[in-house]
Amino acid sequence: MNGAESLINALAEHGVDACFANPGTSEMQLVAALDKQPQIRAVLCLFEGVVTGAADGYGRMADKPALTLLHLGPGFANGIANLHNAQRAHSPILNMVGDHATDHLQHDAPLTSDIRGMATPVSQSFTVSPNAEGLAQTGLQALSDSQAYPGSISTFVVPADHAWTDIAPPAAQLPSVPTARASDDTIAAVAQQLRDARNSGLFLGGRALRADALYQAGRIVAATGCRLVTETFFARQARGIGRVITERLAYFGEMAAEQLADLDTLVLVGAKAPVSFFAYPDKPSVLWPATASLATLVDVRIDALDALTRLADLLDAPAQPVTASAQAAQPLNHGKIDSTELGKVVANRLPEHAIVCDEGATNSLATFLLTANAPAHDWLTLTGGAIGQGLPLAVGAAIACPDRPVIALEADGSGMYTVQALWTMVREQLDITVLLLNNRSYAILNIELARVGVEAPGPIALSLLDLSNPDLNWADIARGMGLQASTVETVEALDQSFAEAMAHKGPSLIEVML
Repeated sequence: MNGAESLINALAEHGVDACFANPGTSEMQLVAALDKQPQIRAVLCLFEGVVTGAADGYGRMADKPALTLLHLGPGFANGIANLHNAQRAHSPILNMVGDHATDHLQHDAPLTSDIRGMATPVSQSFTVSPNAEGLAQTGLQALSDSQAYPGSISTFVVPADHAWTDIAPPAAQLPSVPTARASDDTIAAVAQQLRDARNSGLFLGGRALRADALYQAGRIVAATGCRLVTETFFARQARGIGRVITERLAYFGEMAAEQLADLDTLVLVGAKAPVSFFAYPDKPSVLWPATASLATLVDVRIDALDALTRLADLLDAPAQPVTASAQAAQPLNHGKIDSTELGKVVANRLPEHAIVCDEGATNSLATFLLTANAPAHDWLTLTGGAIGQGLPLAVGAAIACPDRPVIALEADGSGMYTVQALWTMVREQLDITVLLLNNRSYAILNIELARVGVEAPGPIALSLLDLSNPDLNWADIARGMGLQASTVETVEALDQSFAEAMAHKGPSLIEVML
């Protein structure tokens, strides 16, 4: 076998079963090795931002890394924005980057680049294969690094000659990765702070928002009366009937500060202390009250479920928390669609165990709020703020969970960043319904323009936030990539189209005119 085959076989033997790829010449041996390895599903993506965003969605839902295949430094660079988002989500991702043969690097060919310099800011570990014989072990070490709780990004480089060189089958091992636990002293100290507090809250992120961890957090609420507040942009939250109810921190800083103003104790659980997304003139950056006590139960790298369970037990919490009650039908208003009517339609029609990938920007908040008592589902958000995450995220989630319907709430502006994901949805026949929210504007930026103090923006400023002239016809764009697509302008048409999409498996796009 050659080095590439030894690597791909070793990764498959240790649980890697998906590879999102956009290869080039330097990766042809890796492509050939994937062709021989039936345990790994190889998925072609037409842009590297789709590759990395899909790996993010896969990692969030599978709780293990997918492999990415990227073409040298420029290919990696094209995927950095969604690796930034994935890093904020603490998603497990294993980046495999091809490079020139080692003796070719000295010639500074056009695609020669500083892969280490590009990869290090968005990778928890970075390695370069030492030789063909060591390539499989390099991959397994990177795989182990990516599995560190709750997940991280590992990048390793495969020189072309290491991939094509024939070797004897190597003996490679996957290093174990222990998960850190909170100390007894920390559990006891937080328990006492909650007992002493008048108005306390748990600020939840990371794995603390999974169903089992939220269950334990709900027990703590029953014992102490504390509030459960989540990060504004979380990686994955279990929601709906039977799940513990939380409140989401507001996006705008002054609203978030008001939301937390009455707390005297804030306990961080898998999340950093809340700060404003951006700085604004004369508005706060720090969002928790200056008079409040700030404590950390666990940071994102320490087992949240274990800590919440032990804390609940120490507080003699009831065995059963309060959970979301039965679904109530939302009566629809007729006529033009707005964000509230969109939310009602989704809340009424959302199937059980759905996965919602939310990059709907200004038009998705009502949908989030109205689905609190929908059938049990998972909600994924734009963790790092780099737009273009939503469509690839849906691709990865659908491949990780093929038996679960995926709904992508996608704004028109951010959708254009990674529109190529639509093609992959069709090629792989993924069960994804895209609700493309078309208001022909970067609407959030119109709000932000006023918030930073621009009182009378002129035509040039306004044109930079406008997505008309020409209009984006998303149904035509989707059909051009083979996707079943429709455009709806009324609540009745949206309700009918979404009901049909939920009744049938497979990819489709509904362009929602707002």
